[in-house]
Amino acid sequence: MAYDEGLATRVRDVLGGRPGLAEKRMFGGLAFLVDGNMACGVRGDDLMVRVAADTAEAMLAEPGARPSDMGGRPMKGWLLVGPDGHAEDGDLRRWVGRGVSYASSLPPK
Repeated sequence: MAYDEGLATRVRDVLGGRPGLAEKRMFGGLAFLVDGNMACGVRGDDLMVRVAADTAEAMLAEPGARPSDMGGRPMKGWLLVGPDGHAEDGDLRRWVGRGVSYASSLPPK
């Protein structure tokens, strides 16, 4: 599955050359890692966001958010945010910030 290059560019703009940032092709898309920990990614036209597992359920109430799965199996602590949930720059910044915040809380790899 190809990923939305325009969304990837918008994510790069939000991340703005943050120290410890890396990009890696994975999950059929593009992942953004902070100090070796995946924070978010782009899969198709969805934004994939890593969050604390205990907060993910509440975030599902937000526009465009749904559980992420890999091969039909739900992934704990991962959400997919459809275009209606990241179309506005402020929404994209909020979601990417959540992923970066969580990834930054983990020990560097």
